[in-house]
Amino acid sequence: MDQQRSAPPAGTARPAPPRRRTRLLALPEARWALAALVLFLLALPLYLLDGPAWLWGTLFAATYVTGGWEPGWEGLKALKDKTLDVDLLMVVAALGAAAIGQVLDGALLIVIFATSGALEAVATARTADSVRGLLDLAPTTATRLLPDGTEESVDTGQLGVGDTVLVRPGERVGADGQVVGGASDVDQATITGEPLPVAKQVGDEVFAGTVNGTGALRVRVERDPSDSVIARIVKMVEEASETKAPTQLFIEKIEQRYSMGMVIATLAVFLIPLAFGSELQSALLRAMTFMIVASPCAVVLSTMPPLLSAIANAGRRGVLAKSAVVMERLGQVDTVALDKTGTLTEGTPRVTDLRPLPGSDLDEDALLALAASAEHPSEHPLARAVVTAARERGLPLSDAGDFTSVPGQRVTATIGGRTVTVGAPARLLNGDVHQAVVAELEEAGRTAVVVLRDQVPVGLLGIADRLRPDATATVAALTRLTGRAPVLLTGDNERAARHLAAEVGITDVRAGLLPQDKVAAVKEWEAQGRKVLVVGDGVNDAPALAAAHSGIAMGKAGSDLALETADAVVVRDELATIPSIVQLSRTARRLVVQNLAIAGTFIAALVAWDLIGTLPLPLGVAGHEGSTILVGLNGLRLLREAAWPRLTKDTP
Repeated sequence: MDQQRSAPPAGTARPAPPRRRTRLLALPEARWALAALVLFLLALPLYLLDGPAWLWGTLFAATYVTGGWEPGWEGLKALKDKTLDVDLLMVVAALGAAAIGQVLDGALLIVIFATSGALEAVATARTADSVRGLLDLAPTTATRLLPDGTEESVDTGQLGVGDTVLVRPGERVGADGQVVGGASDVDQATITGEPLPVAKQVGDEVFAGTVNGTGALRVRVERDPSDSVIARIVKMVEEASETKAPTQLFIEKIEQRYSMGMVIATLAVFLIPLAFGSELQSALLRAMTFMIVASPCAVVLSTMPPLLSAIANAGRRGVLAKSAVVMERLGQVDTVALDKTGTLTEGTPRVTDLRPLPGSDLDEDALLALAASAEHPSEHPLARAVVTAARERGLPLSDAGDFTSVPGQRVTATIGGRTVTVGAPARLLNGDVHQAVVAELEEAGRTAVVVLRDQVPVGLLGIADRLRPDATATVAALTRLTGRAPVLLTGDNERAARHLAAEVGITDVRAGLLPQDKVAAVKEWEAQGRKVLVVGDGVNDAPALAAAHSGIAMGKAGSDLALETADAVVVRDELATIPSIVQLSRTARRLVVQNLAIAGTFIAALVAWDLIGTLPLPLGVAGHEGSTILVGLNGLRLLREAAWPRLTKDTP
């Protein structure tokens, strides 16, 4: 008998496929760069040990071809648009070096530029992979309710505005809409970043891709699936990635003028002596010497060693900057926007307050043990926080019988022959005199939970997402660095956001934000000329991370999309490393300026010597290489342990 394949339940998310990540060697840029590097490493020892010239010469020639053909070709195409690309200049300089015997210099230049292009291609591809993977959050099917009361499973793309869908416990919501029946708790952290599930009942809005709790919901579709919040997040990330200002290192900002000037000057050095009767060989040697001493090798190395050393130093502290461009840009920021949940806080609710009520015979431990015994069968995050707190205190839990749960309201169980109810004060107290204690907890940014025994209130619990230990010091350090206090951008509620902001010293709070609202805030600041750094961890932060001048993701609990979209990742979840890497970037930028001054001085002196007198080629090469080594060693200073800034130690 043939077995029929059963369709996946409606509302389920796509099965967890292997993460679609572009492999490094799948990109042609990476393959050519790797080939050039391997050939260079094979040729180098042969060249230095005076091996057969035909062998190392062939290997170096292959290095030039594999690493230089693509940037050279792109540079030639750019010439059609009357643009002199610096990559083409590098290829010409490398070939010029080879023409007068400096084969090693030219090959090294080729390898550096091929590797840089490969890293940029990989970063772009990885971001695109994560944007596509975000669509896996949305379910593939939904249960649509027909007018006659029957159900049908349909593809979510077929849902239309006005349709009603049934969302069973544990399923993902299939479309943005309004609850028209049922009640439940919905985990919408992927959209708003709220740390706790939100109670939903008739009239409330729900979002596609969020996870339903223990109750069943009937939802009327209010937006076409292509216009859902999750779809708009994808679109915003893609648009921000495409329209973000071109990433350029400091030196690249003057590449056009330098490139054109060097080409014109080299031709002049060659042609003018010829016009006055100089010998061809003499004019060519002078021109090639000029090209060597004026070539930007030292200028390129002025930039890369400080930035790469800073990247390595940060990596040892658990901060991964994705490129030299990222490290250079971080030092430019003057405005910092911080997410709340998972960034300033740990992202996990914990019991912070235990308030036995007057007249009860319970102390704090007895109250916590009673609440945890009733909550133990529940899977709600608040219940897990209560049970965890009891276990951390080593309190014994009693068996719970006759357990029932009403989503968004309460749980009830029989403990030691008595009925215990734990739930929301608004649902259970109904004007009770203990409302003042509830108000006090909520004013302090806590989620209040009431415990009743045989319908009599015996205590209140306060639950909150715990602040990171280094949050206050980090905010103070960022304020000193940028000259203005960070801004809090969060999807959480206004009261909780403002209370936490007051704890850490933030006054500008923007709460209840959806992803598009965070992007709008970033664009508003950047329209004022600010360089904005966004720090976040969730899917809802990804569009802002992409739109900002620079973005840093908290790595421990960060979503895949946030990690790939951000420019840097804090792997160890140490918030205090953020001001440190900003300061390290600024130090690297200062060293870049120093190196450019050194390189410029050497180039100017050698060029003047070549033009005014007769600069011997060996001396020109020695001066050129000497300046290159000098700026390289200067940049490597950032590899030292002492180069890592520790900015939060002296925070007042």
